[in-house]
This record gives sequence, C-alpha cells and structure tokens, in this order.
Amino acid sequence: MLTILGFAMIATFLVLIMMKKMSPIAALVLIPALFCVIVGKGAHLGDYVLEGVGQLAPTAAMLMFAIVYFGVMIDVGLFDPIVRAILRFCKADPMRIVVGTAVLAAIVSLDGDGSTTFMITVSAMYPLYKRLKMSLVVLTGVAATANGVMNTLPWGGPTARAASALKLDAADIFVPMIPALAVGLLFVFVLAYVLGRRERTRLGYLSLDEVLVTENETVLVGAGGADATRTPGGAGPGAGEQPTGKAAHDAADDGDTDDETFQGLDPHRETLRPRLYWFNAGLTVALLTAMIMELLPIPVLFLIGAALALTVNFPKMTEQKDRIAAHADNVLNVSGMVFAAAVFTGVLTGTGMVEHMADWLVGAIPEGMGPHMGIVTGVLSLPLTYFMSNDGFYFGVLPVLAEAGSAHGVSSLEIARASLVGQPLHMSSPLVPAVYVLVGMAKVEFGDHTKFTVKWAALTCLVVLGAGILFGII
Repeated sequence: MLTILGFAMIATFLVLIMMKKMSPIAALVLIPALFCVIVGKGAHLGDYVLEGVGQLAPTAAMLMFAIVYFGVMIDVGLFDPIVRAILRFCKADPMRIVVGTAVLAAIVSLDGDGSTTFMITVSAMYPLYKRLKMSLVVLTGVAATANGVMNTLPWGGPTARAASALKLDAADIFVPMIPALAVGLLFVFVLAYVLGRRERTRLGYLSLDEVLVTENETVLVGAGGADATRTPGGAGPGAGEQPTGKAAHDAADDGDTDDETFQGLDPHRETLRPRLYWFNAGLTVALLTAMIMELLPIPVLFLIGAALALTVNFPKMTEQKDRIAAHADNVLNVSGMVFAAAVFTGVLTGTGMVEHMADWLVGAIPEGMGPHMGIVTGVLSLPLTYFMSNDGFYFGVLPVLAEAGSAHGVSSLEIARASLVGQPLHMSSPLVPAVYVLVGMAKVEFGDHTKFTVKWAALTCLVVLGAGILFGII
C-alpha cells in the first residue's frame, strides 16, 4: 500500500507542476502533507518537516549567499573585461564567434542562474550573429549546452537538490565529479569549434575591422575601401555583390557603430567598481580554490565571501540594501524551494514510502544491473530530467534510485553524482523557464532550438557519463 501511495504522491506532484497547476514550492509542501494524512501519520508531519529543515538548512544558506555573491560580482563589473576580450577575440570570424559563445556562457554560468547567463551571453553575442547572418540556433544551442554543464555547480541547483534529497554534502557530490564535468565542458568547446567551422564554410570570413556598417551604409566595406561580401572558405574581401533588398535592410538596421553594437554589458552602470577589480577577482579565485580544497564548508565560504564583497564594494548601508534587494527574487525562489523540499523528502522518508518503493524497484531491475545502478541512474537522468523538472527528478525519483542502489551496495554519493549527467540536456527542456529567456532574446523558435540542440546536448551528457565511468567516479 505504501508503495502505491508513494508513486501516487510523486505522480501527483509531477503532473501538477508539469501542467503548471501549482508552483514547485506549493506542490512540495501541500502534496506530501496531504499524503502524510492519507497514510495515517498526519500527527508526525511536524517532526518530519523539522527534521528535514535541519538537514537542508546548510544547502539553503549556500544557495542564498552564492546568488548574492555572484550577483554582486556581475554588478561591479568583474566579468566585463572577459566579455570585451571575448568579443575582441571573435572579430568577425564565425568559428571564433561560436567558440566565444561557449566560453562566455560557461564563465557567466558561475553565478548559478541560467536566466542571467543567457541574458548576458545573448546581449553580447547576438549582434555578431545577426550582422554576419549566422545561424541563431547555433547561438542558443551552444549557450544552453555550456550552461547545462556548468549548471552542476553546487550553487547552480541540481547538485544542491541532489544533496538535499539524499541528505548529503554538496561538496562530496560535486568535487569528485570535476574531472568528468571538465571533459564535458571541453567537449562543448570542441563542438563549438566544429559548428563554427561549419558556419565559416557557409558564410566565409571577415575581420571585425572589415565589417563597418552604419545607419547610412548598406554595403560591407573591405580594407582599402573595396566592396566585400563573405567569401566561402574565408577568402576575404573581393569582388562580391552588394547586399540588396532585405539583406541590406537588415544590415542597416543592425549597425550603429562597432562599440555600440558589440557591447554586451552596460559600461556606464552605477554599480561598477573598476578600482576594486583585482580585489574582486582575487576574492573570487580564493573563494573557488577554498571550495575545491574544502577548507571550510561551502555555505560558510559563500557567507563570508558575500559579506566581504558587499562591505568592500558598497560600504554604505543603503547601497548594500539595494544590492541585496536586486537579487532578492532569486534568493527567495531558490532558498524557498529548498526549505519546501524538507516537507517532501521528510514525508517520503519518514512514512516509509521510499523504502517500500525502493524494494519494488529493486525487484523490477534485472539482477545483473543492480551493481551498476550508478550507470543506470546516469542514463535515466537524460530522459527524466528532460521530461520533468529538476524538482520532480531530484526530490521524487532520485531517492528511490538511491535506495535501490544501496540494496546492491552502490553508495548514495555515486547515485547523486550520476544524477548530474543529464543536465546539459535538461537546460533545453520545455520545463526550464530560462530557456524561454534564451530563445526569446535570440528571436529563435523554440521548436527550431529543440531540433538543433537535443542531439548535441544528449551527446554531451553521454561524454560526461563516459568520462565518469573512465575515471571511476560513477
């Protein structure tokens, strides 16, 4: 009976959030509370919740202060030179532009928020793609896949959810996965290179200095004043025809000046702190190094880092309040989700439903596959995280897989690490709000983005899984 009720609770939760009948936070609280009463253990609901909150509080604290920290770093301009350097590197070479897209998306993903990553990446790179008539699905596909790999950072969401659901330390899950994730990110860069070479072959190559389009110009002027078009194979400026009709109109619409058109971040925002750049860069490097070396628990590191960043960059109390308020929405949404998860995981575990579901699942898995539950989890994470939200997978399915794995001697840590494999594909799921920011800003149809991206994202996931197996992580 508990097995049926457990699956019914998970199914109800998934259906309601996938149909958007309830928010994840509301569903995480109300659905398990209802089923706790149905099971006949409503009197113990408070105990389950308080126990869960106590276990998840460090994870919530880590997310809260990590979001504030990286939000402040973006505000003060830590990433501005990186954006400008990438744009200078790209010039007007399609191959460099696509690689630059992947690098920029990966770097900005350090803030752990997909929407912020896509806003900065598209703002910086879209004018280049548009002006050179490059494929915009390449922009969205590469950005989403790079962000998907980086989304596994402890403060990005999935790792925190896995830690919350299985009551593990986020650092114990993430740090051993770094080699496999690094291979996955390297694969994304190689993929960007290949796709960029394809775009270069299709469009040709010009240097940025040769692409001078102003409001009153409808031709591409090459070095020395000759008319130029994109010459296949990168032959450079030559005897090409002038763009006419819609192409000329688009070129005129897209161009102001290079400095204005190719600017991704507002260079005049009031929060910039150029004199403190090296302090902020050093603080970030020190923070990430301390996290990898596990000198202190991650929540403590980000708490100290956020306090230092705010105090040094914004010494006035009113300025600090403004910066905290600017990032309050993200903080509240993420930390609220973690605390709401305490109800879901507490009821699922406290009532014994997880144990009964795991027993059923163990019986359903062929005996020969039991010792390989890590690999099974990694493979299942691809479709499951694509067709359901991270909340549904990590809070609904992962505990069951972990219990099934433990019955065959596979540790919860291995299951948790394997569960991160599907994130590059998940970031293009229709259930991820950030992907609509990406395709909306890039003016790409979601269906076109899906058709182009899914195959490359799935291949990236398999590369991460293969690297994890090769390194003995999974």
